Amino acid sequence: MSGVSTARGDGDASGGPAHEPWLHEADTALLDRTWDQKPGVLGWLGQCNHKTVGLRFIVTSLFMFLVAGALALVMRAQLTVPEANVTTPEVYNQLFTMHGTLMMFMFVVPMFEGMAIYFLPLQLGARDMPLPRINAFGFWAYVGGALLLLSSIFFGAVPDGGWYAYVPLTTAEFSPGLNLDFWLLGVTFVEISAIVASIEILVLIFRSRAPGMTLARMPIFAWANLVTAGMILAAFPPLVAASLLLEVERKLGTAFFDAFRGGDPLLWQHLFWWFGHPEVYIQLLPGLGILATVIPTMTRRRLPLRWLVVGSFIAIGIVSFALWVHHMYATGIPTQALQFFGAASFMITIPTAVIIFAYVGAVWTGHVRWTVPMLHAVAFLVVFILGGITGVMVAVVAFNWQIHDTYFVVAHFHYVLFGGSVFPIFAGLYYWFPKLTGRQPSRAAGLWSFWLMFIGFNVTFMPQHIVGFLGMTRRLWTYEQGLGWTIWNIISSAGSGLLGLGVLISVVSFATAWKGGRPVSDDPWGAPSLEWSLPSPPPNENFAHLPIVTDAEPRWDAGSRPHPYEVTAWYQQMGSPPEQQREAVVTTVVEAEPQAIVILPGHSLWPLWLTGAILVGLVGVLFDVYWLALLGLAGIAVSLVAWLLPDSLVDARDPDDPGSDPGRSRPPGDDHAGGRGAS
Repeated sequence: MSGVSTARGDGDASGGPAHEPWLHEADTALLDRTWDQKPGVLGWLGQCNHKTVGLRFIVTSLFMFLVAGALALVMRAQLTVPEANVTTPEVYNQLFTMHGTLMMFMFVVPMFEGMAIYFLPLQLGARDMPLPRINAFGFWAYVGGALLLLSSIFFGAVPDGGWYAYVPLTTAEFSPGLNLDFWLLGVTFVEISAIVASIEILVLIFRSRAPGMTLARMPIFAWANLVTAGMILAAFPPLVAASLLLEVERKLGTAFFDAFRGGDPLLWQHLFWWFGHPEVYIQLLPGLGILATVIPTMTRRRLPLRWLVVGSFIAIGIVSFALWVHHMYATGIPTQALQFFGAASFMITIPTAVIIFAYVGAVWTGHVRWTVPMLHAVAFLVVFILGGITGVMVAVVAFNWQIHDTYFVVAHFHYVLFGGSVFPIFAGLYYWFPKLTGRQPSRAAGLWSFWLMFIGFNVTFMPQHIVGFLGMTRRLWTYEQGLGWTIWNIISSAGSGLLGLGVLISVVSFATAWKGGRPVSDDPWGAPSLEWSLPSPPPNENFAHLPIVTDAEPRWDAGSRPHPYEVTAWYQQMGSPPEQQREAVVTTVVEAEPQAIVILPGHSLWPLWLTGAILVGLVGVLFDVYWLALLGLAGIAVSLVAWLLPDSLVDARDPDDPGSDPGRSRPPGDDHAGGRGAS
């Protein structure tokens, strides 16, 4: 057989017809009914399928990006010329805080999570995420946190303490209103969403891969998300803890960060940057995974140094946790300690360079097709390398002391974050848009959008290096005449307009192409990964028969190797499950051998109700309405109990005995996953 047996038995590794005589025909009508969503508004709200949840993440986070971009344009308008009065100082602080918060918490990580939730099951040969209702809760928690944060505008209490919320300026003494409470509770809710999604992604990658997809054959996009999910579990809980400690201090008068009462203001910075610097790489690694998907497809060659790239992902994930003081060189930390963090800042450039060289090698030695996704991939290489060079500069303690809190740092982290995240995001959106919709957005619009974004980005942020050297500090509302900053700010503001126009063209192009774009084949790129073996958009169940994988690029594998899973009875019967029984396969962690067939829960409104109850409780805390907080707590208890009722239990049966009792428990130590567990 070829590298993969595709769903429905109607495609080989190259998309042509293939039919294995041992493969029973799938009852596709039954599978579509079983995996379809319920009708009506309640059916839409209760949908837990990974494609629906992933698409919701993508669309919502793209909206957050547009809002954050609009705020940035207003900020640039204020800074275009000296002593402008586009905004007041108070409003500028609010714009600055909300722009950074939306970009760092509400856009990049949720967008990458949405892409992972939608496309990883397709790449791994799975029918759904392993915990669908928890997956849905992750999205609703993200929406709940975003609503809480954005609703602050209606109460005249928009957060204004910066997206980093440094104490003591954000304690009750110096920020007595509700502004920072909206920030703390909203961000905490969104961080919980990210933690939930990372757990879901880890379980998916380790236990839901297609038979034969060993860790060695797993797509690099999956490796990138595996490392990222592990980093989230290590980096985000400390920020949740810090946010809750600061909220408790603001509400109850504790002294965790109050130096006069035995606390330590630097404790907040340590906790925040323990999250904040790994967050840079949490935003980078999924983008690198997208590029490891796009670049081989568009160069028609396998990625060089595959295992060095994977090892570099892991190295980045580890070393990134030794960098948090990189942001605190000016806080009085002993010089000897700074040398350690400076060395770690240099060290992380080594695995990053390995990855960049592998991508450049693929472009250099392959046959490049200059598609819109490929242009965004090359833009990443250019912009991120420039950001990496300035990153090495700011890692030098003496140099850092000179440019700390200047616009040089603003330019540096935008080159790293925008280059490392936004260009890969748009590469992924253009690459996977045909799979999402079966249609292709306008190439002309894509080219206009790309060049406006690329030119506009560099025109915006390259001058900020210079104006930073000239002494312009960050978080500045306005400035005086005669400082030599005006011309650079005019250029920077003009570039921001080009950048915003480029983004807007892409968004409009996506919206118009969703129903009216040019229809394309199921695989317009000739891609190597499994999602392109499916129809576009993918069917409800993804794979009628799960693919059997024998190669890291299964659709490019022309070999013919026997596989031990081909003729097992469970595999044949996966295409005709009992009515309304959503069956998926659990495989072993390393070798991806079939271990159990699980029945996944489907439609449920309880994730939404649980989110609503948490939101009610947080609103009660926010406004000191404690009966409302208690009501929310009661709602949480009811929602959790209802969630765990028997209809949401996961069952398992022996993969070698498809007729066995689905609810039969396995004895401790048995090789098969079994028993019953809540999803």
